[in-house]
Amino acid sequence: MPELPEVETTVRGLNAKIRNRIFVGLWSDWKKTVKKPRSFAQFEKELHGKKVQRVWRRAKNVIIDLSEGYSLLIHQKMAGHLLVGRWHQESGRWISDERGPLDEKINLYIHLLFTFDDGSMMALSDYRKFAKAELWKTDELLRSPEFIQLGPEPLDKQFTVEKFETVFHRKRGKVKQVLMDPYVIAGIGNIYSSEALWWAKINPFKDVSQLSKKELAWLYTAVQKVLAAGVKLRGESFADYRDVHGKKGEFDTERKVYKREGELCSRCKRAKILRVKIGGRSAFYCPYCQKA
Repeated sequence: MPELPEVETTVRGLNAKIRNRIFVGLWSDWKKTVKKPRSFAQFEKELHGKKVQRVWRRAKNVIIDLSEGYSLLIHQKMAGHLLVGRWHQESGRWISDERGPLDEKINLYIHLLFTFDDGSMMALSDYRKFAKAELWKTDELLRSPEFIQLGPEPLDKQFTVEKFETVFHRKRGKVKQVLMDPYVIAGIGNIYSSEALWWAKINPFKDVSQLSKKELAWLYTAVQKVLAAGVKLRGESFADYRDVHGKKGEFDTERKVYKREGELCSRCKRAKILRVKIGGRSAFYCPYCQKA
């Protein structure tokens, strides 16, 4: 699933490509992607003619603010990613007008395609068909329980180490799981939680209530470090994620533990990276560097 750096990369790409464009067309062969309003025809009708004012991110949600007080929310879920380009249909398939990254197989699972007034398009490629699109009145979206209950943004300038300590106050549970809880901190998933815990030398099984003030400071710094690097390198494309141009992110060059099970730890050179299950999700860590 795209995490904060991947979604932030998508948002920046969309802002550069579709800002001030007007929605004039919509196509889908999987209308279940649209969750709000329930009627696809109503979704299409309400979206038509709306102008893109800005694109921003909240947790892992892409929000496209529109004219007339509307917002289009897209959550890419497990394997979805948004692309910008121009396509034409051949034998029932959408083919990019230009040769290049958009031709890669993972970018060809287009199930939702938006057309703008200048002929450019925004496509949602999602081979698992889990992604969702919702059209909201902006003020209703901002007041919705899902948004109000989300945790703070970890790269926000106001998210200090003191704020970090506060969100963990009186929390219990394995630190790996708590880090991934969007109602504690927004946007951190499996990749960057594993990486941050490795940098902080904290065992993923350790209960957050047992973290010392020094360990919390280490973890705060590590979270900032890996997320900033993820954004700078345009995300991790180990699996399905691609940016709006269809290109892979480059965080793979910085990956220390995620999907490196069986490899020798690059820091201590004494132990091999382990892969374990915590709450049904994989966790990767060095048993020597990250002792309980």
